[in-house]
Amino acid sequence: MAVKFKIKKGDTVKVIAGDDKGKTGEVLQVLPKSAQVIVKGCKVAKKAVKPSEKNPDGGFVNVEMPMDISNVAKVEG
Repeated sequence: MAVKFKIKKGDTVKVIAGDDKGKTGEVLQVLPKSAQVIVKGCKVAKKAVKPSEKNPDGGFVNVEMPMDISNVAKVEG
């Protein structure tokens, strides 16, 4: 059964719990199956990447990780 959320891609949200509490950002993606969202600039992790055509040197890349949808609140306006 699909769950409907009030938060959509492109909305501005404020983080109300966790390490990034108080930050605001744009929703990049909503993951309805796991009830999570990816917010720009929040919950950033460093990921190691192998050399490829896109990234010939490899190294580390900063990636936004998903957070639970209950930890964010939609900002009106």
